[in-house]
Amino acid sequence: MAEAGELLEVWVSMAQSDDATWAAARPGPSLAAVAARLSSVPRAFLDDRVSIQALAGDVLGRPVVAASYAQDRRVRQGAALALWLLASETTVEPFDPPLQYATGTSAVDVLALRLAPVTDPLEWLSDDERREEAVRMFLLWCGHFPAGEDAATARSLLEARDSLRRNGALAEAYAAHRHRAEIARRLNEARAREAAARYSSE
Repeated sequence: MAEAGELLEVWVSMAQSDDATWAAARPGPSLAAVAARLSSVPRAFLDDRVSIQALAGDVLGRPVVAASYAQDRRVRQGAALALWLLASETTVEPFDPPLQYATGTSAVDVLALRLAPVTDPLEWLSDDERREEAVRMFLLWCGHFPAGEDAATARSLLEARDSLRRNGALAEAYAAHRHRAEIARRLNEARAREAAARYSSE
């Protein structure tokens, strides 16, 4: 099983900033509707023999980063639960409004690599507060905040339920990963600007 810090670092290295994600978020389905759907996950989705790579291919038509870490039970179950929510739009009925599939891979990876290492995915099914945290995080990375809320309220409510913030050591490590990722991003942008400037002057 991978260390939680390692999985969080994988997430940070691939994810856009929280600020950018919140800025792009639009009203989505109700929290209650998505929570009820999460609770109704078919047992087959949580079977240890389920291939996350194959499941992501069936549901999204493209891979998810979490598939590379699916030997970890937490990652596999977190990804499977997110994929169930996406798949349920065709196997049950669409949410109102429908989820934005363009960001579906991020929604799977955030539950598998950002939330599952901190709080066991099985708790999302048995504990109301952990289920709400998972649903709020899933909706955000699908490009939504819950119906009946504005972005500021939704962000405040998710932060209040964020299990990572309650774990001092992991929260500190996560902040350090994010800081390094931001520095790397800025360096890459600076290099790209320099390369563009050299190309335009030739």
